Amino acid sequence: MNRQMGRIVKGLYSARISGAMEDILAAQQFRSARFGGAEQGLDCDSFDNLCRHVLVEDLETGELVACYRFLFLANGQELEDSYAAQFYDLSRLKTYPQPLLEIGRFCIKAERNDPDILRIAWALLTRYVDLFGIGMMFGCASFNGVSMEPYRDAFALLKHRHLAPERWNPARRAPELIPFALDLADHRPNLKRANAAMPSLLRSYLAMGGWVSDHAVIDKQLDTLHVFTAVEIDAIPAARKRFLRVDAS
Repeated sequence: MNRQMGRIVKGLYSARISGAMEDILAAQQFRSARFGGAEQGLDCDSFDNLCRHVLVEDLETGELVACYRFLFLANGQELEDSYAAQFYDLSRLKTYPQPLLEIGRFCIKAERNDPDILRIAWALLTRYVDLFGIGMMFGCASFNGVSMEPYRDAFALLKHRHLAPERWNPARRAPELIPFALDLADHRPNLKRANAAMPSLLRSYLAMGGWVSDHAVIDKQLDTLHVFTAVEIDAIPAARKRFLRVDAS
């Protein structure tokens, strides 16, 4: 495995950090197939120029199979500069003293179901977290579409097991949202249906001890529902940390 910070090679894939314009363009084109985009076939916004971009590629073909971007914030005072701050009132997190990392636009090629793609994507992120002393990772975890109905059990599971601690819980800011913690207070989730409906990225966050906001934002532009999702690094179970660092080493 290449130990350079910006690149990991493992199995059939490589993951690398890049800020080159051609790589950002490739990521924007790739994302447009998942999120939709402008007439040029691009998913892009002003945050692309502020973020670092991670590309996961097939070693044999060079095909881009996954990508995401991340934004480094020195502490909670910088949270208003984040993408998530457009949709959530993050005032309670402003006292957070350690560096934070916002993860965004995470997507995997639809026909690729190899779990090693997600593993190598997390491996590169793990290396960055360790090297730069990140205390919390966060982002907006998305569900396809803008109706909660297909995901009632998934949201009920989030309500009963994974809500943010009160001291960090994001308040409401977006004009269109679903207060699922209130709406589903009495709904007992079917675990099989809940896990089947949970997005794979969100499942990864939750497996690390992650938590979510008590409401979902309706994003009609991207045709998604999303919840603010965060993982406090110190709260990740020790066994899970060891597993992540094996791939990152």
